Amino acid sequence: MSKMDGFTVKKTSRGGVSAERSSPALEVGQAAPDFSLPDEEGRPVRLSEFRGKKVVLYFYPKDDTPGCTREACDFRDERPDFNDRRAVILGVSADSGESHKKFKAKYALNFPLLSDPERRVIQAYGAWKQKSMYGRTYMGIVRSTVIIDEKGRIERVFPKVSVTGHAREILNSLR
Repeated sequence: MSKMDGFTVKKTSRGGVSAERSSPALEVGQAAPDFSLPDEEGRPVRLSEFRGKKVVLYFYPKDDTPGCTREACDFRDERPDFNDRRAVILGVSADSGESHKKFKAKYALNFPLLSDPERRVIQAYGAWKQKSMYGRTYMGIVRSTVIIDEKGRIERVFPKVSVTGHAREILNSLR
């Protein structure tokens, strides 16, 4: 496996080669990549709608899995404190809107879940990376969070986060 010009190149099980685009790194102070993604109801949500507020944009691998559920519920429980700091929470994964709708209802989540099945925003924000499990490498969503300031600039990046205490860590980092 090797990395070339923003692609991860690896051999397939049949002796061929596959390549997937790796995510670029975000720099603090740069303009946050603008986007429009559908929420769990299919309504478009645009980053630019939140100018004047901080945005906590968190990326997670899959709806209704143990780690992702814990993280989402922690953000849900901390939301009043995020509101006090004029910050909005947006969760992003490649799951469908229907999956998000069920996940949101099951756990009474109180913030939008955005669907990015083509992984354009996930890649633009550096959350699409090479992962490994049980000796197998593959591309996937790395649990990560980006704080975007009131002017639409990257304020902080939290790559490869741990679920436990993460929502509180983000809350404490808001200035």
